[in-house]
Amino acid sequence: MKLLQVHFGKEGGAERFFVALAQAFERHGIEQQFIIRPNQSWTPAIKSIGPVTEGNFSHWVAATGIMQRRMRRICRDWQPDAILAWMPRASRLLPAKTSAVRLTRLGDFPLSLKYFDNTDIVVGNLPDIGKHVQGLGWKGETATVSNFPRPIVPQPVSRADHDTPEDAFLVVAGGRFVTRKGMDVALRAVAKMPGAWLWLLGTGPEEEALKALTVELKIEDRVRFLGWVPEAIHCIAAGDAFVMPSRHEPLGNMLLEAWRAGVPSVSTRSEGPNWYMRDGTDGIVTEIDDVDAIANALSDFRANPETAATYAANASARLDEMFSEKAVVEAYVELFKRNAAELR
Repeated sequence: MKLLQVHFGKEGGAERFFVALAQAFERHGIEQQFIIRPNQSWTPAIKSIGPVTEGNFSHWVAATGIMQRRMRRICRDWQPDAILAWMPRASRLLPAKTSAVRLTRLGDFPLSLKYFDNTDIVVGNLPDIGKHVQGLGWKGETATVSNFPRPIVPQPVSRADHDTPEDAFLVVAGGRFVTRKGMDVALRAVAKMPGAWLWLLGTGPEEEALKALTVELKIEDRVRFLGWVPEAIHCIAAGDAFVMPSRHEPLGNMLLEAWRAGVPSVSTRSEGPNWYMRDGTDGIVTEIDDVDAIANALSDFRANPETAATYAANASARLDEMFSEKAVVEAYVELFKRNAAELR
């Protein structure tokens, strides 16, 4: 089977999963080519799997035309069985004429169907995405295929490398530093926990504002900004607890990595975790922006490590049940085998 993947993302959880899924497809014997944005940190990992065409695709007419011609040439010369576009930006590049089945993979809720004219199947990583596009007027097929955490053995990084005491209660959070990720909530929650430390993983436009908030909250001495890390799971594994304070979270890849690392977790009731995380069983689920509830849950983990360990064990079992690599790859393969002509 031949698969052409199109991804114009930069750096984030979606990009880490893109690489992980491509590697999983390779392990299952799927031949792949890629069209991606140039000069990304994860480009070498993709190039080790199959041929890569680099370029930008935007509203700029010249760039759009160049990438469309490259797409048509690949389809003509290589004849893929399926084309998987990641998010609406990439779905704009799907060709109008091809024998391949064309899928748009969504990890978030699109605002419109503007770029889906050449899509045969919309694939969401949680059920509500399919319902959402149908509510926008989508008449084609939808499917739900979720993510899996990458098959990496957690190796806790050294706390000393980040000037953090070994005996401190360490909370870890991460994601792109934008409003919807709620990193300010994590800071405010830890500020309510005397002696607790916080590692923030990621970068983004709010980084300076978050650093200023640590000063305002007088916790700058026990907060560490670790920046972008290629394998977040190793940093998460060094923690005593993980928190996902998102105001909007379509799935929560980093939460799944915490589950894999065996770290007890607290999450807000954002879209993804609200679907799969059982409050009081897999961890604690709070309302969005409820700083006190998050701080209380983390404090409970610190005071009752045996209960926290039970949450982590339940989450690990839930992970195996819902998010295995084998199940995800097989679900995609079944979609790739769909008869494109019949779908259209």
